[in-house]
Amino acid sequence: MIKDIELRNISRFRAEHMGMAMLFVILFHVALPRNDMFFGLRRMGNIGVDMFLFLSGIGLWFSWSKLKIDSVAVFGKEYLRFYCRRLKRIYPAWLIIACLYYIPRFDGTDWTDLFGDILINWDFWKRDELTFWYIPATMMLYLFAPPYMELIRRHPIYHWLVLVVVMWCILVQWVSPIHQSVGHIEIFWSRVPIFFLGINMGEMVKRQEKLDGQCIWMVWIMFGMALWSSIWLEQVRHGQFPLFVERMLYIPLTVTTIILLNRVFRRTPAWLNKSIAWCGALSLEAYLIHIQFVLRPIEQYHLGYWRTFLLTFAITMPLAWLLNTSISFIEKKCKRKDTSSPTLTAH
Repeated sequence: MIKDIELRNISRFRAEHMGMAMLFVILFHVALPRNDMFFGLRRMGNIGVDMFLFLSGIGLWFSWSKLKIDSVAVFGKEYLRFYCRRLKRIYPAWLIIACLYYIPRFDGTDWTDLFGDILINWDFWKRDELTFWYIPATMMLYLFAPPYMELIRRHPIYHWLVLVVVMWCILVQWVSPIHQSVGHIEIFWSRVPIFFLGINMGEMVKRQEKLDGQCIWMVWIMFGMALWSSIWLEQVRHGQFPLFVERMLYIPLTVTTIILLNRVFRRTPAWLNKSIAWCGALSLEAYLIHIQFVLRPIEQYHLGYWRTFLLTFAITMPLAWLLNTSISFIEKKCKRKDTSSPTLTAH
């Protein structure tokens, strides 16, 4: 008898999934010749981004569903608090890395552009500058998440809005006026569905629902079809099709990959799971550091794909830990200073 698929494992192994997603992203960013047999599979590392967004959506639902919203005023208050908590996790690391990257490259002319890039990566929204695109995209998704979560909590039928977003991606690609206006950030639009799908599945994961074990065969079929077709498109027709088409394949590929990884993590040694989870806990910092500050300098030495990957990973993770630890230390110092400061009382 095949054991049921326990959706709670998505939450149980969340850190491990984030760690695997980070490994996939690094594998994707390491350059590889177009004619290499591994090229198509290497391009599949791109689903690491979709895994991040899917898991983030589930996590956001866990947090939001605990709140009791009974009025517009309460919603506004909780919305600001909710968003500020998310920014607190992302923004300190982002500001440090953005300053380290953009300030040395500043030519002293356009100060508005400099501050815009540091604050919200403005050039991504203006002209699809992809250096750190995931950060502004995530902050934008976090803006829309609370209204969407409150909508589906009150009116569950709106779970189907995910399909509306898929339809929007088609319009962005092929309807000329829309494409000319917002088509340059297709990389953002094509990732919105998987984020909303994560929110949709949040309640199922929270309720610890189970799927009939027999559906594992359907999971394997969907996984195999999505993976094979994506690899074939990249290996044979790279550059000859709109990328959003492949990113629609990433939606079933992401969900089935996570379900299958759950079964792997249930059987792997605890020390291995903890190691991968440690990488997952530092995924934000690793994402910000690994390309521009580690991978680009290493690539100059032409060490080959796997050596470049291993060296990039080996250097990135300690730097990510150092950045995370430094920010935590500063935050603790600030909290202690605030609590130790004398308060003024009226006499």
